[in-house]
Amino acid sequence: MNWSGITVGYALSGSHCTFAEVMPEIKRFVDAGANVVPIVSNTLMTTDTRFGKSEDWQAQLKAITGNELISTIVQAEPLGPSKLLDVLVIAPCTGNTTSRLANAITDSAVLMAAKAQMRNGRPLVLAISTNDGLGLNAANIAKLLVAKHIYFVPFGQDNPVQKPNSLVARMDLVLEACEAALQGKQLQPLLVERHS
Repeated sequence: MNWSGITVGYALSGSHCTFAEVMPEIKRFVDAGANVVPIVSNTLMTTDTRFGKSEDWQAQLKAITGNELISTIVQAEPLGPSKLLDVLVIAPCTGNTTSRLANAITDSAVLMAAKAQMRNGRPLVLAISTNDGLGLNAANIAKLLVAKHIYFVPFGQDNPVQKPNSLVARMDLVLEACEAALQGKQLQPLLVERHS
């Protein structure tokens, strides 16, 4: 697919352990010719963890995309009326973000961008990363699986023995899932084996 002229919203929620895995995927979009607009949660903007410092992740996102970060609801709100994004992917999409999205809660830049995308009837792609995907969050994932214009990056259990409820998307399939979503299709198979 020719990504030239396509604007991809790439949103990251607070699964810090996944950030290093998704940075090369963001670069794949840029290398393919897409304009990538980075959208980030408050957690990414404010939290240093053992997986890296907030300021380093921010700098890396700006360097890869060449664009400023959208990090507030006010900054994300114009995405709806402007119809800027051809496709929006949330990768990683935490259990917290999944549950809020499934229950129509808009309290972050990431969720405002998702709401704007759904308002415009344009594809929203979710790459889940949650320790309770087969626990309490299973109901939220099920609600989103049947929602119009919402697609998933194929996912599976990342550690079935020690964390049997944990589900994580195959982040190396984000671009392919977005390509399918732009054609109105869910990338298959949806359920894949994914051991860490």
